[in-house]
Amino acid sequence: MLKGFKDFLMRGDLIIVAVGLVVALAFSSLISAFTTNIVTPLINAIAGSPTKPGLAWSLNGQLINVGAFISGVIYFVIFMLAIYFVLVVPYRSIMARRGTTVFGAPEPPPPTKTCPECLSSDVPVAATKCWHCASVIG
Repeated sequence: MLKGFKDFLMRGDLIIVAVGLVVALAFSSLISAFTTNIVTPLINAIAGSPTKPGLAWSLNGQLINVGAFISGVIYFVIFMLAIYFVLVVPYRSIMARRGTTVFGAPEPPPPTKTCPECLSSDVPVAATKCWHCASVIG
């Protein structure tokens, strides 16, 4: 039972989806900080005058809280570094020990040969005729 659960967790697709979800959640907080602290006050600058302390300036009575946005950016960067070093790096090393590549690691291209007639270099090794000129390859 535990081996089946471990195999389920170590499937590449599951980890990739989990990392994507975590990245989306972190990016969501960054966007939320941007809209809450910069965009909304700019829109509300027409009327109203709320004030907040911190690294900010006032525009037509609305506070543009740049400090909160910078805090959101720092949070995003730290969070993504933590995700990378806590999830991605160990997962890559485990999968490398298993002999599998993950997270966009390029696979080597299939072997090809060159056609002697048209000099196309993308003919598969097992091909007996060239795709381009239809000449027989020995």
